[in-house]
Amino acid sequence: MLKQVHIVQGDPEVPAGVFGALLNEWQVPFRTLRPDLGETLSEDSAAVIVLGGRMGAHDEAQHPFLGSVKEFMGRILANGTPLFGICLGGQLLADVAGGVVSSNRCGEKGLVDVTLSAAGAADPLFAGIDQHFLAFQWHNDSFAIPPGAVHLADSAACPGQAFRTGNAWGVQFHPEVDSTIVAAWCGHSPAQQALVAEFAVAELAHRELARQLLGNFLTIAGLRGA
Repeated sequence: MLKQVHIVQGDPEVPAGVFGALLNEWQVPFRTLRPDLGETLSEDSAAVIVLGGRMGAHDEAQHPFLGSVKEFMGRILANGTPLFGICLGGQLLADVAGGVVSSNRCGEKGLVDVTLSAAGAADPLFAGIDQHFLAFQWHNDSFAIPPGAVHLADSAACPGQAFRTGNAWGVQFHPEVDSTIVAAWCGHSPAQQALVAEFAVAELAHRELARQLLGNFLTIAGLRGA
């Protein structure tokens, strides 16, 4: 049986967005798993993407499925299957890898300038991406780089923008969003119109960021040519 990319989605308002569209375009088999709805997380995958969510990494009392997601990510990290954690997914990865995830610290909203470290510029996940790039952010919490992990990127307000540990990568920003997702998230923000308008101007470039990052990740996983 052909192995798939498994996308772990724990929040109905945080879908795969552009990543899902690209996987369809490239005809890469994938399946979206919903642990928040009781779906089992299978380790029989070629690569795993863990999406974000409105909950915090430590909110297991309110969202018990987070415990099973962390256990699953720990097993994926141990067996070396390529893993890509986005926002909450990156925070969960940091937590599993022994890092500290802090609530209401280094929060960011909207497009933010992200800078790759020297290690980030040389990392295969960021191949072909400029050292400085704009990425959409929507987080209140943030992660510290786990012990032994490689720090790949930062921003002015949030030092923990990206890291790699083993064959797993965590990012704080949201490369997968499109204008529909951004408009939905900004719906209750006082700066809604400005944030949506700003993203509309940058959306084409942001889609190219998503295309390059996901393409690189699939290449690492052996699912797409370089």
